[in-house]
Amino acid sequence: MRRKTLTALAAGAALVLRAGCVPAAQAADVPGVAFVYLGNPGDAGWTFAHDQGSKEAEAQFGKKIKITRVEDVPESADSERVFRELASKGNKIIFGTSFGYQDFELKVAKDFPDTVFLHATGYKKGKNFGTYDVRMYQGAYLAGIVAGHMTKTNTLGFVASVPIPEVVRNINAYTLGARSVNPKVHTKVIWINSWFDPGKEKQAAETLIGQGADVLLQNTDSSATLATAQEKHVHAFGWDSDMKKFGPDAALGSVVAHWGVYYRAAIAQVLDGKWKNDPVWWGLPQQAVDLEDLNPTVTPAALNDEKSARSAIASGKRDVFTGPIKDQTGAVKVPAGTTLSDAQLQRLNWYVEGVDGTLPH
Repeated sequence: MRRKTLTALAAGAALVLRAGCVPAAQAADVPGVAFVYLGNPGDAGWTFAHDQGSKEAEAQFGKKIKITRVEDVPESADSERVFRELASKGNKIIFGTSFGYQDFELKVAKDFPDTVFLHATGYKKGKNFGTYDVRMYQGAYLAGIVAGHMTKTNTLGFVASVPIPEVVRNINAYTLGARSVNPKVHTKVIWINSWFDPGKEKQAAETLIGQGADVLLQNTDSSATLATAQEKHVHAFGWDSDMKKFGPDAALGSVVAHWGVYYRAAIAQVLDGKWKNDPVWWGLPQQAVDLEDLNPTVTPAALNDEKSARSAIASGKRDVFTGPIKDQTGAVKVPAGTTLSDAQLQRLNWYVEGVDGTLPH
């Protein structure tokens, strides 16, 4: 579940549209497709990944659709105004790409029954309101496998945003992946209580490195963790998009979200009259998530284990959260032969064995 806060954006942030403002009503014969962004796409991170996905859809459908993108929309009542205006202008599909939009978008959806509203990472449902997400934890597990091979200190670091199940899943998956190839690994976690705060992210990364962590991963939106790893001569991964350019020596790879896979499918379904508002949660099998651009220094053993795990997860033969899995106390939380359900993953509130520290509540 994503994007409850973004400290770099003030509540009264101006709305930015590529063309300058929300456009006039769409031509009747060209369905409008709108994307609402929490931030500016920039060149990396969460909004950048969604923007890339929208561009893939635009390239596929060409003049069959008219795409509108609205940037820097805070997760407040102001977002309701944006959703309402986009719907009133005749857009057929509206994507809200941040968790905090959920209630505002759903409220507007009830007033525009002929418009399909789709919301990233949410859990609520309406007749014309659906949700979608990608299984980033699968990519985090693959990153953990590489980290487990590449660490020299057997200490990994994780810069965490806010303590919700999504982030806990990724911390646990990273640790499970690492310990599947190196049982000596432990993961240290620092929570910054923000999705985007480069200063805090940098400080957290420096602290983790000071505590002995030599391979870092983050569930935050900036490239500060990777850039800090580059400065301190340790390793890290990019998150949401390929971030290698921010730390070319430090980067072991990037856990990338390919939202375009879903955007293309959802738009096609709506245009064909085949859309159903069933929750969508895609991952490696649908090529919606991946670990990409692996560093040439990654060892052959790491590459082999990562490749094997990737193939098994993509084919459905392996699940990241299949037991036996113990928690920090050593108690078996997931017995052998059983797998956490999606409902359980969406309520995950405990650390697996190998994660140090206490989970904030």
